Amino acid sequence: MPQAFNNAFVGYIHYLSFMVCFAALVLERRLLRENPNRGEAIAMVITDVFYGIAGLALLTSGILRVLYFGQGSDFYTANPLFWLKVGLFVFVGALSLYPTITYILWVIPLRKGELPLVPKGLVVRLGWILNFEIAGFAAIPLLATCMARGIGLGGS
Repeated sequence: MPQAFNNAFVGYIHYLSFMVCFAALVLERRLLRENPNRGEAIAMVITDVFYGIAGLALLTSGILRVLYFGQGSDFYTANPLFWLKVGLFVFVGALSLYPTITYILWVIPLRKGELPLVPKGLVVRLGWILNFEIAGFAAIPLLATCMARGIGLGGS
């Protein structure tokens, strides 16, 4: 395949996985409630699985873009906005550990035919975390857009 197609395909996977991550976070936030019914709890678990898979695709395609299918690693690594973007991605990913572990623990009662206990305090805590994740994810394209235009480099 021509290199231009490979570059475009990896870029497409990168953008698509970003959109799936963002959509999954918004859906998780929308589904979050006290003592969900079985369908709602399962939807939260499945949505988080999609978020995780898309997050891995985003990370993998991002690394591929930096190393092989983008503008060259020097372009990215020389720009402090790139490191801010990577740091924000890592921060959002770290924030997602708490909700993910919570949803994994929901699987135990769901497999027994029971519902997970989701008190108001947990809903509030998860809501704040999801809000921060959504805000962080919303900032990443701004950093990428600025970076692609050379903002952040000396003289810009």
